[in-house]
Amino acid sequence: MHGQGRPRVQNHAYVWLGSGEVLVKPGDAQRRPGHPEFRTAQVMPLECADWLLKAAGRIEGTFVEPKEGAEWYAGQLAEHAALFGGASVPDPLHEETVRALAAGEDRVGGWWVSGGRFLSVNLIACSPHRVRPEYACPLG
Repeated sequence: MHGQGRPRVQNHAYVWLGSGEVLVKPGDAQRRPGHPEFRTAQVMPLECADWLLKAAGRIEGTFVEPKEGAEWYAGQLAEHAALFGGASVPDPLHEETVRALAAGEDRVGGWWVSGGRFLSVNLIACSPHRVRPEYACPLG
């Protein structure tokens, strides 16, 4: 439960799975907010908070309750388990995820997976974001 007067933080969920080649220079220009195609580019941004600058259609889910967000995060790892090539899926640290979300922090994970791809699973806080309070929440 949230304390009296404490604002409820929205956590927006984002997933990106793609070729790792687009994550490194010189091909990473679309990962930067100043690039004209940044908002619509399918690649993940350089800075986690920059997910909030992407088109709202990129949001995979929104969670106010930390436990629900943590369940989504763990579910994404389970859903993508085959991409880890037989290696064990990273421990989602469920209780740490709940604690982080309750504190208004982001929960971000990124892994190199089979086929030279990169999987990024993110819960980004807004209302406001701790590091980038000037970023508006994409859902208003």
